[in-house]
Amino acid sequence: MKYSKATDYALHTMVLLGEKHQEPPISVVELTESQNISPTYLSKILTKLSKEGLVKATSGTNGGYSIRNDWEMISFLDIIQAIEGKQSIFECYVHDNPKCVVKKIMFEAEYLMENYLKNQRFDAAVRQKRAVFG
Repeated sequence: MKYSKATDYALHTMVLLGEKHQEPPISVVELTESQNISPTYLSKILTKLSKEGLVKATSGTNGGYSIRNDWEMISFLDIIQAIEGKQSIFECYVHDNPKCVVKKIMFEAEYLMENYLKNQRFDAAVRQKRAVFG
């Protein structure tokens, strides 16, 4: 199982925005500096996050992006689904038997992973980053 680069960049960007949640909006260029990513590509990612209501876009000379006010409630799963979509990771192509053992195991694994990611909040990630990097 593999998530796209866009998801990786989105998760890192959200941590950066969480760190600066009390500051004015941050420009796309500033957000790209620490990630070695093009502003155009990050803008596309931020547009998806904005459409899902996870970040706020501000226009104008002092414009940029900021994380929504209740950012502590945002989970890693919220970000992943904003970028990747909400489709299931596993698809059983062999048969449509509800008693399929493979399907049952794979769906259970996906359920456990989703619940884990749903419980990983960005405020905790920001605190962990500050503890490690200061």
